[in-house]
Amino acid sequence: MEGAKKFGTFAGVFTPTLLTILGVIMYLRLGWVVGNAGLLGAWVIILLSYFITLCTALSMSSITTNIRIGAGGAYAIISQALGLEVGGSLGIPRYISQGLAVTMYIFGFREGWMSIFPTHIPFVVDFIVFAILYAIAYKSADLAIKTQFIIMGVIFLSLVSIVLASYYGSMQFATEDVVKWGTFQGVDGGSREKFWLVFAVFFPAATGIMAGANMSGELKDPRKSIPAGTLWAIAVSLVIYLALAYWVARSATEEELLFNYNIIIDRSIFPPLVIAGVLGATFSSALASMVGSSRILFAMGQHRVLPYGEWLEYQDKIGQPRNAMIVTGMLIFLTMLLRDLNAVAPLVTMFFLITYAMLNVVVIIEQNLGLISFRPLFTVHKLVPWAGLIGSLLIMFIINPTISLVSLAMMFVVYGILSQRKLETKFEDVRSGLFTSFAEWAAKHTADTAHQQERSWKPNLLIPVTNGSTLQGSFSLIKDIAFPKGAAVLMGIANEQHQDLKEKLSYVSQSFKKDNVFSSVTIMRTENFAKGVNFGNQGLGAAFFKPNIVFLNLAEEESSVKDFLPIIREARRLELGVIIYASHPRAMLGQQQNINVWIREQSPDWRFKEGYETHDLALLISYKIKANWNAKITIVTVVENSEEKEKARKYLKELIELARLPIESTVVLEGKFTEQFSQAPLADLNILGIFPDKDMQHYYDLCMEINTTCLFIQDSGHENIFA
Repeated sequence: MEGAKKFGTFAGVFTPTLLTILGVIMYLRLGWVVGNAGLLGAWVIILLSYFITLCTALSMSSITTNIRIGAGGAYAIISQALGLEVGGSLGIPRYISQGLAVTMYIFGFREGWMSIFPTHIPFVVDFIVFAILYAIAYKSADLAIKTQFIIMGVIFLSLVSIVLASYYGSMQFATEDVVKWGTFQGVDGGSREKFWLVFAVFFPAATGIMAGANMSGELKDPRKSIPAGTLWAIAVSLVIYLALAYWVARSATEEELLFNYNIIIDRSIFPPLVIAGVLGATFSSALASMVGSSRILFAMGQHRVLPYGEWLEYQDKIGQPRNAMIVTGMLIFLTMLLRDLNAVAPLVTMFFLITYAMLNVVVIIEQNLGLISFRPLFTVHKLVPWAGLIGSLLIMFIINPTISLVSLAMMFVVYGILSQRKLETKFEDVRSGLFTSFAEWAAKHTADTAHQQERSWKPNLLIPVTNGSTLQGSFSLIKDIAFPKGAAVLMGIANEQHQDLKEKLSYVSQSFKKDNVFSSVTIMRTENFAKGVNFGNQGLGAAFFKPNIVFLNLAEEESSVKDFLPIIREARRLELGVIIYASHPRAMLGQQQNINVWIREQSPDWRFKEGYETHDLALLISYKIKANWNAKITIVTVVENSEEKEKARKYLKELIELARLPIESTVVLEGKFTEQFSQAPLADLNILGIFPDKDMQHYYDLCMEINTTCLFIQDSGHENIFA
């Protein structure tokens, strides 16, 4: 929106981030952390917490300087990198957890308020605070930022009160008398568990680094503001936490630190000012979370991740997401009615940590793909995102393994739901690059193997056409041959007037994709059908994923059909399989219930052979069609004398057993091959071998004689029915 106010680094990122980090834990739990862990132990906890969040902040800084980030902060970053499904699977639970966080901050404010005015009614206090927060956030982000300036002033004065207390003698214990390593008397658990229990209490204090990033859609320059504002907020707050831990360690006894949560308030020179700081910290955290969560919902509305996306993305004339604010207000008010959030409060921290983990995953993927598009202005070492990822996941399970698993399960459930909706991204993500890189890696390793990949064989069809209508007529059969793991490359053979053919093929290709058959389109500009197909096959021979079967349709134009013979010869030279499709004009594909596969006589030895003169491809294709038709296969062979019949039966029986084929019956006929078609079982499709050097009229005549649609197949020499 043109009227929307844009914020700079200090107002838009540094202030909300710093105020969210300097929260209620600093005032009411830091003393308890020092009392349990000792000064050095507390510093270790603080530094370890900040190390994890710093790694994530550095990763976030790197990725935000490489993309044009829109509204939504981490949701926008992850969506642009890994797609809307992944972004939404994180964004939806995170949005809900942000609403829970606002409610927890309101409850924290109420506890501080009730310590001053114990007679006030708790729910009334909660409601008034919620109303004030919502009014400020609904009015505008500008008013929220200005309010946070006031709160920052209050927190600054509270810290001044502490500094003055140290100046006037509050640090009554010498440094050498301070407990360096605590005894963890204030927590239950084993000796190893106690450290991590105290760590789990403190860690949420360091999870406010996303507060500024959530405002990404309302920053003048997100690329500069998010890295600079976030890292400065981390640096300033780290110094404050370390210094405050040192001050409180020298200002109170171990017992006071353990059992008096208000020790920082009591030791300050002017306690009411520190109490005001506590109230200000909870209020500012609630305000930042309310404003930030509404922006996440707004961004998901823009991308249609949620129903009624058009309504959720509505902005008023000054650029405020009014409808997203209304929904957010309702969510927060409903969570306030729960009154006790202890059961779900850990989810808030878990979704922060999952967000951190995913941000680090994005950078790891981008760094390792080696794409030229990844050119961040802020670069980080490759170990940084790994440290952030591992640290985030470890801390999740250290804090609460059960809630961690529940949180991850929620993400996967949401991802599954969003995947079913087939969301259309309005931007390109890195998934295509990720899949391409994996495919290249797999192809290179496959190419390096010394033997043919017979076990991983699947039909990848090259289908040359001059007329898109002919392709539509064979669409069903091609799909049944290729589905589910095969592919169909549609090669148009055309002269200069090729645009209409390309559009037609693209339409059919999309239809294949809708039926879960991978398909692509290419155009060979030539008037010679055979040269176009042969040059295409020669060129594709160097591809990672090349076609392995040429599919020729006798319904093609007569001039093209005349060129089939040189295509078949070249396919044999290139070690490609060939299928000639002869569709019966009246029977077509019949009821799709029965398939006959004709196998040539293997006399005199009836042994299994390797190479071109086999029936491996015919049997594999019949198996694929059977699976998609739910049809019955009959293997038919013809012998010239009765002495070969028993050998043929044994051969077919052994063939079925070794090949593990679900074939119901075999038929052995006696006589000349071309005279036995009338004796074979009735079928909807007959599959036969290609007859070397026969012209295409021969195949059409056989189709009419057999009186069914036929496939004539030539092996490439690389198929193996026994694999």
